[in-house]
Amino acid sequence: MPEIKFGTDGWRGIIGDNYTFKNVRIVSQAVADYLGQGKKVAIGYDTRFMSGKFARTCAEVLVSNGIEVLLSDRPTPTPTLSFAVKQRKFDLGVMITASHNPSEYNGFKIKTSTGGGAGPEVTAKVEELLNKSQVASDKSLEEKIKTEDITTDYIKFIRSYIDFKKIKNKKFKVLIDAMYGSGDTLFADILKGTGIRLEFMRNTINPSFEGGRPEPVEDNLKELKRRVKEGKFDLGIALDGDADRLAAVAPGGVFIHPQKILGLLALHLSEDRRWSGGIVKTLCGTNMMDAIAEYLGVELYETPVGFKYISNLMETKDIVCGGEEAGGMGVKNYIPERDGTVAGLLLLEMMVYRHKNILKIYNEMEKQFGKYYYVRDDLHLANKVELRKEDLPNELLGRPVVEVKAYDGFKLICDDGSWLMFRGSGTEPLMRLYAESKNLTRAKKLLALGRKVIGVE
Repeated sequence: MPEIKFGTDGWRGIIGDNYTFKNVRIVSQAVADYLGQGKKVAIGYDTRFMSGKFARTCAEVLVSNGIEVLLSDRPTPTPTLSFAVKQRKFDLGVMITASHNPSEYNGFKIKTSTGGGAGPEVTAKVEELLNKSQVASDKSLEEKIKTEDITTDYIKFIRSYIDFKKIKNKKFKVLIDAMYGSGDTLFADILKGTGIRLEFMRNTINPSFEGGRPEPVEDNLKELKRRVKEGKFDLGIALDGDADRLAAVAPGGVFIHPQKILGLLALHLSEDRRWSGGIVKTLCGTNMMDAIAEYLGVELYETPVGFKYISNLMETKDIVCGGEEAGGMGVKNYIPERDGTVAGLLLLEMMVYRHKNILKIYNEMEKQFGKYYYVRDDLHLANKVELRKEDLPNELLGRPVVEVKAYDGFKLICDDGSWLMFRGSGTEPLMRLYAESKNLTRAKKLLALGRKVIGVE
């Protein structure tokens, strides 16, 4: 495998192995060659080990190539960097982060001038330019690197984006789990002056992430669920390592899967805000979105896994919201990029508009559109499994497979709407299995069947 390879969301590697200062310089030089002299780039970084130094290294290479650089003076969420790129009309953004990966990883995300994630057409060109020219290094130009707090303008905009007047006098109690990432206490800055009672957990810097990974999946949120239940919170929000993804917890410690968060956002923006536009889900997205889109009378788009594909649609189509099963949500009239903080604030806003806590709203959505049970398994395999369409079963647990979607892994869809999907990860050495059914037992059995298909009991 090449040492530098862009996957679903940027290039990621293990610190000290393939993610080194040498390789960061090489990829930064390729970005400089892609851009050319006289362009402007904003650089941000998260709370991971050495992220600030890796970001500085990237900045040094870019300024040595005649590129104007704005470097964040502190760890910051990825969407804050994306917003700065768009607002200040920069040509590109670079974010040093490995998002939800374990602590031994770091990464390099590229953002386009719109603030969206760079698509394959950009990252492929950057890869072609790797090692094509000598890395520029002119220490005398380091003083040209401008450092600044880029969160100020972001906070100001988000305060105007949410319905601040409606929220201002409400007394909802909200718990934020920053998972030791760069989301930190931005909620407090944005909601300053309101009656919302905020509490935080895991909002200090801990590059080891307490030995876990900063991914807002249910298994990692046991403490958040417990505290929401025992503390009688109206809403719990968990952000991933670079705060572009989220999960939610309702009163009583009820986990709300990101798949259902997309449904809530679609209903809120369409019915409460009365915004127009279609909805985007990824190939492994829940069938609930099909039902919601039909009810709202809007178009539903489906993309490969990776928010960069949703970003592209948000730039070219009228989209009210788009989201992925991993918790990345993007919304209209903002940047074409996911933002966990904004999505969380919109859930709070939905509660304010509807005068109900999030559990009541969630239960009403499931009552109207049905319960969909979605399960996933990530399998770390010693040997790579190459699946072929012709080797896949034509029935699943007694139901015939009526359609196979093969543009991003393989998704086998049965006549009752239940489905099983196989997809290799774009950022880690593993096989992801997904399944969904309106029956929880069947969903779990589909997942078990998927393990058998690839030879894992």
